[in-house]
Amino acid sequence: MSQKSQSLLDYLVQNEPSFRKARLPALYSSFAAQRTLNPDGYAANLFAWRRALAKVAKSGLAPPPTSSSKPSLLVLNTDERLVSAFETKQYGRPLSLGLVIKEAVENKELVPLRQFLEQKESIYSRSWSVWGLAGWVLKTAGVTDFLKGSGDKVPKGQFVVVENVEGAGKAFGEGIKDKEGRFERTFTRAHFAKVFNDQLVEGGRELSDTDMDVLLVFLARDKQMIDYDGKTVKIRDGEGEPEGLTDEDASIAQLKELLASLTHQTLLLSKRVEELGAQAKEAVTKQNRVAALAALKSKKLAEQTLEKRYATVNQLEQVQTQLEQASDNVQIVKVMESSSDALKSLTAKVGGVEGVEEVVDRLREQMADADEVGKILAEASGTTVLDEGEIDDELAEMERQEKEKERKKVEEKQQREAEERAKEEQKEAEDLRKKLEAIGEVPGSAPVKDKETDEAEAMMGRLTLG
Repeated sequence: MSQKSQSLLDYLVQNEPSFRKARLPALYSSFAAQRTLNPDGYAANLFAWRRALAKVAKSGLAPPPTSSSKPSLLVLNTDERLVSAFETKQYGRPLSLGLVIKEAVENKELVPLRQFLEQKESIYSRSWSVWGLAGWVLKTAGVTDFLKGSGDKVPKGQFVVVENVEGAGKAFGEGIKDKEGRFERTFTRAHFAKVFNDQLVEGGRELSDTDMDVLLVFLARDKQMIDYDGKTVKIRDGEGEPEGLTDEDASIAQLKELLASLTHQTLLLSKRVEELGAQAKEAVTKQNRVAALAALKSKKLAEQTLEKRYATVNQLEQVQTQLEQASDNVQIVKVMESSSDALKSLTAKVGGVEGVEEVVDRLREQMADADEVGKILAEASGTTVLDEGEIDDELAEMERQEKEKERKKVEEKQQREAEERAKEEQKEAEDLRKKLEAIGEVPGSAPVKDKETDEAEAMMGRLTLG
């Protein structure tokens, strides 16, 4: 028993609820007979193993097609090595793993890799016969007696795990909501993989080349979220943009990839210049003139290369700006053209300017005739025809009377306020007289007036004059 096989089962026990330790003996046993004897138990075991296979593949722990190839997260390699990976000393080998794969294929939960990539119709299409697909799988896998009850032998092949592909497609859809404009939505295949890998998978894992092929085919054929021709990827904007890729899309994708590559190079060169500068300073501190000169020479070369890279990046950015403007102009012209056609169509529907004038003239004539008919009917029935002028005069008189009432109310209010002020002043004068009488005169001397008395008499004077 290898360490990897043991860690694979431990991973499932820790991360897949259906793989509880209490259920492991049943899951590792041969449960084909339960199809008729215990249908619920049979379905539960199938469900547990399907979830386990999907999770093992997504984790990157499943055995790759070859020992030197990168683990695949969306494609499951089924052969003896997969069975050995699940084998443990305590539970032995999973005896029904082949049956699980057969059932998953029949339910299109596992799809053979070649069939998935070459199939023209969507995997969701009803015309894709389940039994025809299963037969194709068995034929290509060389397991001729698989459907004849030959046991639980695991067919050798590579199968796309549909659950994992759908999960990656969902993550992709959530990550492109802010992608606007033709440049933001166009990539080369390699650039697409670099940009979206971390978004599509978790835990720092990487999609293999096979995974990327599967995902791009799925997004283009089954989800119709992108256009893809094997080299160029363009995310559809969902606004009626024509399907398919053009030479302009390929040029834009290549320009973006080159610009991203050069920008990355400038970052590395900038870091290299800083490191060489630090090395030169350290060498000078240690009085190592030879090392300092070597570091400075290397720094100078790196700076020259960096300057050229920046110049190239600047040129490419200018080209990108011009292409973006040209692309925007094309869209603007298309919108203006469609708007012009729409206006032309609408104008034609109303008969043009002459037609509208004719309609308006007829409407005026009909309105005049209707007024005449109304007057005649009113006179014939004895109904008095209202004089609009008299009504306007009456309304003006009512408004004048209302304004007069408001003016009188204002004058009455002002008069009341004046009377109240007069009463207040009279009261203040009376209070001052009482103060003066209370002050009186000093015996044997001339009258002495203090400041308060002067102010009081002055106020009395003003009140008297008032």
